[in-house]
Amino acid sequence: MDINSLLEELRSQGIKDEILEVIKSVKREKFIPKKYMQQAYENIPLPIGHKATISQPYTVAFMLQELELKPKQNVLEIGTGSGYNAALISRLIGKRGKLYTLEIIPELVEYSKKNLKNYKNIKVLEKDGSKGLQEKAPFDRIIQTAASKSLQKNLIAQLKINGIYLAPIGPSYNQKLIKVRKTKHKIMHQSLGDFIFVPLVKPR
Repeated sequence: MDINSLLEELRSQGIKDEILEVIKSVKREKFIPKKYMQQAYENIPLPIGHKATISQPYTVAFMLQELELKPKQNVLEIGTGSGYNAALISRLIGKRGKLYTLEIIPELVEYSKKNLKNYKNIKVLEKDGSKGLQEKAPFDRIIQTAASKSLQKNLIAQLKINGIYLAPIGPSYNQKLIKVRKTKHKIMHQSLGDFIFVPLVKPR
């Protein structure tokens, strides 16, 4: 499958043009191991080593659409992986936005830094994502790209009023994608359906 075929498939699955344009502008093959290059535009997840994956393009696109990203936002990503998702977020928040992306696996920190070296509005940090990044909070948006058994209270606390936190929640390889919206008076939860993510890695 080539990029245009993938974009048509994603469009048929309900992904909007704003997200499709960003996906078209970022070459997925630059964020995967060379041996999977022929599969770069298939609508499937691919291994990137260290028990991590680059998510299926539909999952990536759906999450970005539900995150409701806007220019100039301050965003936190939990689980950098190869950096592909971060590159897409970077385009959606623009030059005046800022993305902090946390990765706990040292080898993936180095890999993603190399892949993202030309993105000036992204900061990759080697940290335990479940704790968030208090020194750069509050955040307009928080996206968690690996599954946890429950919503991370640390992350909800670091969300701005009217902010959105998106996370796959549930047991290994069988989760619900939960959208949290924080208002002045309450925290609202919405289930966006069933997804499969690798588990959030805990500190060694």
